Amino acid sequence: MSAAISESLPRRSYTLALLTLMSAVAFMDRQILAVLIQPVKLEFGLSDLQIGLVTGLGFALTFGLLGVPLGRLADRHERRSLVAWCRGAGGLLAALGGISTGFWSLMFTRAGSAVSDAGGSPASMSMLADLYPPEQRSRAMSVFSTGGSVGALMALVLGSWLAEHYGWRTTVVVGGCGALLLALLLRWSVREPLRALAAHAAQASAGAPRQGAVAAVWAQPVTRWLIVGAACALLAGYSFGAWNTALLVRRHGLSLQHAGWISGAAALLSVLGSLAAGSLTDRLARRDLRWQLGVPVLGLGLALPCALAYLLLPAGALVPAAVLVVAFAFFMPWWVAPTYAALSLVVPAQRRATASAMVLLSGAIVGNGVGPIFTGWLSDLIHLRTGGDGLRYALAVVVCMLLPAMLAFGYALRAYPAAHRAALSPAPH
Repeated sequence: MSAAISESLPRRSYTLALLTLMSAVAFMDRQILAVLIQPVKLEFGLSDLQIGLVTGLGFALTFGLLGVPLGRLADRHERRSLVAWCRGAGGLLAALGGISTGFWSLMFTRAGSAVSDAGGSPASMSMLADLYPPEQRSRAMSVFSTGGSVGALMALVLGSWLAEHYGWRTTVVVGGCGALLLALLLRWSVREPLRALAAHAAQASAGAPRQGAVAAVWAQPVTRWLIVGAACALLAGYSFGAWNTALLVRRHGLSLQHAGWISGAAALLSVLGSLAAGSLTDRLARRDLRWQLGVPVLGLGLALPCALAYLLLPAGALVPAAVLVVAFAFFMPWWVAPTYAALSLVVPAQRRATASAMVLLSGAIVGNGVGPIFTGWLSDLIHLRTGGDGLRYALAVVVCMLLPAMLAFGYALRAYPAAHRAALSPAPH
């Protein structure tokens, strides 16, 4: 009996909902400083460079150190406890931000979001892969992937309200304590799922030469191209998300509040887009296996013209700007859930968390770490040459990274059917 059948539907749904909520709270903590940036900067006298290090590069470096090792740990040990420990430690570090005294102490506490994501996300996706059968996996992953968008909404709405009424220190303490409580709830109310196909994977690898998990994942063409495609897509997505509010203010003359409303609407459409992509993928993949990665190509192909059309709009065109931004937000996440589901279908059970961690690592370093910094550098570089319109052209450059992302997903699509058949073939005796 598979792990997906051994758990009842209510228990599976509860586990999925709790893991998604924990992801949302972790992402809220990760994004909250963008809401609190002004009072924090004024109190500590921080420069824009220091803010960038705290919010972007610090997270990327910490995740880079921890992501793959914690993914390997999730593949070898109990994932439920690892998720609880990492999410809880991240929450504790976030709560300690309430007693920060300056740049270094603040940067240390902000590393908590990297600890939470590095250990929590790959292990969570590995658990879900064992809880849901292949024909429902993209839909389950799509629900889990909404955690980022829900967390961004929580940061915009709940974070700004708490900061306005109680101050930024109370805001980070509340978010951190919430993560701690959810970690305890997971530890005591969720069972560790059985690892599907664990025996099969052990048999299949018994006669094969020993190879490190990271090298084995990278050696497989479909997983290698998925990692490359995810890195390119995340470079475009994170850069756009980090700088679009500034563009709305500078180019279209919006207040921060009005720009925040558009960003909130985009986050909501991103949730709907993630759910739509998961449902669409499960339905289409039953007809033709190639749609598992055809949906990501389609989504990015629809997102790119929306973004470019938005960036080409004349100043002050608010209605079409808002429509195009939310359309971009709807199509942009179409690659996420199908990609993680595809990984779980072609990677052996004992390497799933490692493979997910490698994709997340590419996003942390290339997307979250390099993307926003490169966009800001390029904007400054071409600012005078473009009549003060450097940010718009810089965003157009990074958004075009969706083209190599589509190409990489296309190569993965070509390799996917053979990899899927190989994963389902009987183990040698």
